[in-house]
Amino acid sequence: MQSVNENSKTPSPVLAPADQNLQSPPSTEKDSYEVGWEGGDADPLCPRSYSTLKKWRIVLVICFVSLCMTCASSIYIATYQQMESEFGNSRMVSILGLSLFVLGIAFGPMALGPLSEFYGRRPIYVISWTVYVIFIIPQAVAKNIGVILVFRFFDGFAGSAFLAVAGGTIHDLFDKAQLQHPISIFSVSPFIGPSLGPLIGGLICSYLDWRWTYYALIIWSFVLWIAIIFLVPETFHPVLLRNKARKLRKETNNADWFAPIERAHRSVAHAIGNSLTRPFQLLILEPMCLCLCIFAALLHGILYLFFDAFPLVFVNNHGFNLWQVGLSFLGVGLGMIGAIFMNPLWNKTRHRLIHNNEQETGIAGASEPEFRLPASMLGSLIVPVGMFLFGWTTFPWVHWIFPIIGSAIFGFGALLLFTSIFGFLNLHQVDAYPTYAASAMAANGFIRCIFAA
Repeated sequence: MQSVNENSKTPSPVLAPADQNLQSPPSTEKDSYEVGWEGGDADPLCPRSYSTLKKWRIVLVICFVSLCMTCASSIYIATYQQMESEFGNSRMVSILGLSLFVLGIAFGPMALGPLSEFYGRRPIYVISWTVYVIFIIPQAVAKNIGVILVFRFFDGFAGSAFLAVAGGTIHDLFDKAQLQHPISIFSVSPFIGPSLGPLIGGLICSYLDWRWTYYALIIWSFVLWIAIIFLVPETFHPVLLRNKARKLRKETNNADWFAPIERAHRSVAHAIGNSLTRPFQLLILEPMCLCLCIFAALLHGILYLFFDAFPLVFVNNHGFNLWQVGLSFLGVGLGMIGAIFMNPLWNKTRHRLIHNNEQETGIAGASEPEFRLPASMLGSLIVPVGMFLFGWTTFPWVHWIFPIIGSAIFGFGALLLFTSIFGFLNLHQVDAYPTYAASAMAANGFIRCIFAA
């Protein structure tokens, strides 16, 4: 029996630091049967004790799924011309499909986030991605535009689980000192996806029927579904402790063992109700979070505006065909990838700020959430430079490479801002509310997607 203190007749509980907010007051004899992590994060059952390889394997699978889902949002724009010829709908109706998908991403986390706090991360991942894959099929065989529009919304809703819950999963796997790198990598994937979509869709629709964009998504999504099934275990600490308590009750035939989550007395309906209000409470009561979320939303909206601007600029002014327009989006993607390589510089800057703060306060490891924001200061200067360069070089007599360079500069600055803002929100919100990590990040995603839609 792992949680029994050998020097005492009564079992002694060992509580994880990340789960202390779930413990009940030690007011009764039965509280001594509360299970926890032995040795804190060093417990073999604790996700933070996983090997580095296993942790990063989980993170990378989640990142690839997020990239696939966001790529699906923009791959759709390559189908406009063929789809309109077949169904006879207007361009405005076609654009509605893009907006509905993004709206699904906005509303999905409000429901899926709190469900992960009851049933764990893995069931939400598996079920939501299964639904996501299934809902692509009606779009691939649709006989009218209405079917595509309806299932685009529900596909975005189902796929949003990975944007809603992934922040909590990363927090499950890494402690505060290790969060910077995985958060930075995860922050990149949802924003590179939209820049890859037009390229992939353009190549497919240039040589094949538009329905092949959906066939390709089905194949890609199914491969990732297999990866989720075999490579992504449960990581939510309260649920794992509940499983541990159940195992102890079965092995010892003692019903007194319990996990903190089993004493929470919260209903699913109540949790979903809270998730609809809690993000907005954070936005109202945390001015810093509100400002950063609005800034991120503005950038996300501009990113999606490029989907309409690029065809106008490169088709009308430079005579690009469909796949060449898709290639033009690589400027944004390459700019974002370039920003990743500056991550060591920002880590060094953060460590220097922590060191200076330690000397001033005399407290070891005296970090502040704002220490993750220097990258956003540079990004906020670079973004308008890229936008001005793009805007003032869109004329037919200006070489096409210059607006692409402008978009790359925008992508570089935008990713500096996104990673910095995400790092702040994860440190400030996820660490402050570890049990509600998935719901806490829903506010940022909701505002960003509303702007993008």
